[in-house]
Order: sequence, then C-alpha cells, then structure tokens
Amino acid sequence: MGIVELLLLAIGLSMDAFAVSVCKGLAMRKVNFKNACICGIWFGGFQALMPFVGYLLGCNFEQYINAIAPWIAFTLLVLIGGNMVREALSDEDETESANLDLKTMFLMAVATSIDALAVGITFACVPIKIVNTGTFTNTVIGVLIIGIITFLISCSGVKIGNVFGTKYKTKAEIAGGIILIAIGVKILLEHFGVL
Repeated sequence: MGIVELLLLAIGLSMDAFAVSVCKGLAMRKVNFKNACICGIWFGGFQALMPFVGYLLGCNFEQYINAIAPWIAFTLLVLIGGNMVREALSDEDETESANLDLKTMFLMAVATSIDALAVGITFACVPIKIVNTGTFTNTVIGVLIIGIITFLISCSGVKIGNVFGTKYKTKAEIAGGIILIAIGVKILLEHFGVL
C-alpha cells in the first residue's frame, strides 16, 4: 500500500469521526478552537492507536494469514465500507450533545475507531510502503498520517456542523464507505494481477 492508498484510507476512516464531529458542532452554541481541538485529539488519537494495535495483532497471526491476506483485506474493507454506507442511508435519528467530558469522548472515540482496528490487521497482510525502511517504521508513519488527517477532518467537522448543520454528514459517510470499498477491491485486483 503506497502513500496515495494510505491517504485515501485515512480520509475514508476519518468519515465516522467527521460525522460525529459535525453532530458535536451542531449541538454547540458557539465553537471555539479549544473545543474543535478536543474532538480532533480524541478522534485522531484513537484513529492512530487502533490500526497500530490491529497491526500488532495481525503480525502475531501473519504466518497463518499470508496465503489469504488479500482476501482478508478485501473482506474487512468492504464490510467496514458497506457498514458506513448502510449507516449513512439508515433512517435512525442520531442525537448528540455538546458534552466533551472524558467518558463521552472516550466512548465516541472508541466507537468511531473500531473499524480502524480491523484496517490495522490488513497492514500486517498488505504492508505500507512509504519510505525505504522496515515495515514497522512504515506502519508507524502510516498510523501517524491517519491520526493527523483524522484530527484535521474532525476539527473541521466541528466547525462545519456548527455552521451548516448536518447537510454534509450523510454524504461524508457515504464517500468514506465507498473509498474503503474501492481500496479493498484494488487490493484484490492487485492480488490477481489485474492492476
């Protein structure tokens, strides 16, 4: 997985955090830099932590899954992406409060980054290749990039939610899901030598 795929993956993964950030911004009477950064740090931090944990778990089982690694990556990414699209199109009404306390933010950060744990497992199957160093170093750089992108998108989401409401929430979740599905298909096509 190269830098372009990683950036697209990071954007796709950050869409859940973006959607929650939009809702947070919508619930706030006035958004300030501190509130936006609190959301960004929580979501970006967990979006970086979870794929790293997934990578470590995946490395322990790498010898067992190498033969089916592209299928695992494809399946996980399509399931995650499909679930994001399904949730975006569902009629379930989400209510959000402006509360930024430790318990609330921890639970939301974990909930929006569970899919990143599964993506981290794919990093053990389909290693990141950004710089000419070892797989571990590339993975650390990759998860930092995911965290930074999620931080920036989440901070933006709080402001967008405060200004525009939920107008872009559904579209962002659908776009994120489609990106993840496309990356999964690309990995599988590369496995078959089509790309």
